Amino acid sequence: MGQIDMSDAEKPEEHDAGTLESSPPEPVPLEDPEIPEVHAEADADEAPQPVEAAAVDDEAGEPDADEPDWAGGSDDGKGENEFLEIVKTIVYALGIALVLRILLFQPFTIPSASMEPNLYEGDYIVVSKWSYGYSRHSIPFSPPIFEGRLFGGAPERGDIVVFKWPRDNRTDYIKRVIGLPGDRIQMIQGVLHINGVAAVDVEVERGELEGMFGAQSVIRARETLPGGETFMIQDFGYNASDLDNTAVFEVPAGHYFMMGDNRDNSIDSRVPVETRGVGLVPEENLVGKAQIILFSWEPGAALHKPWTWFANVRPSRFFTVLE
Repeated sequence: MGQIDMSDAEKPEEHDAGTLESSPPEPVPLEDPEIPEVHAEADADEAPQPVEAAAVDDEAGEPDADEPDWAGGSDDGKGENEFLEIVKTIVYALGIALVLRILLFQPFTIPSASMEPNLYEGDYIVVSKWSYGYSRHSIPFSPPIFEGRLFGGAPERGDIVVFKWPRDNRTDYIKRVIGLPGDRIQMIQGVLHINGVAAVDVEVERGELEGMFGAQSVIRARETLPGGETFMIQDFGYNASDLDNTAVFEVPAGHYFMMGDNRDNSIDSRVPVETRGVGLVPEENLVGKAQIILFSWEPGAALHKPWTWFANVRPSRFFTVLE
């Protein structure tokens, strides 16, 4: 399981020994035994050779020290075979899991609030790997075995995407695709503009959110992009940060402009990669499309604290399809 910055082997069946029923042997009629036919032709001129009597060992019953004890009943060979079967089972299981992880799905956990109100810290999501094709970043540890993308598909504006941070090509990030190649992106007084057209934000609710600096007023709105894509966003105010007013970003070919849904609490493409921001994301760095929240726990839940598995669970977020 990746984190976004996100058999027992079968015991050999024990066969019960079958019960042997004993009965007195039936008398055998004294008849000449039939001699089986021999299906090899002998040379007519060759006389049958006398059979030499086998030498008899004086010490009957003692096996020859040079010959293997086939009736010894040692369990060493059986134990080795069982161990090899266990190893093979584990290897096969790991191989299947690796193929599924590379080609189909990969799970991630959300470690921060940058995608609220759609993704919360502690959400356990599933990402489809086939949506945008495959690059070296589709494989664990991103080995440089090929360049570009295979069977590539382009993301659509509004997709929630997992990608490798361009600064190190190793850390997993999750943001929403806002700008496509050729687009011009700008924030003006907290309102997103794409190619000169403003997105429409309809306020849904206001409230307060506890942060590291105390309670902050928060606005939740439904944003509709110029192309018709719509989703919820969260904002601390339309001029609450330096990221609410930016220069124009021009998205070059083969790159994407990413933003978090928590507009004033997201380090994204509005911040240059040179200053530890995301910058413009190359298409090769795309890992997959976030599809569904599978499970969710509040912060504080941990594998080594079993009581938190139930105390911190958020069942209302289970199996939520992402928009």
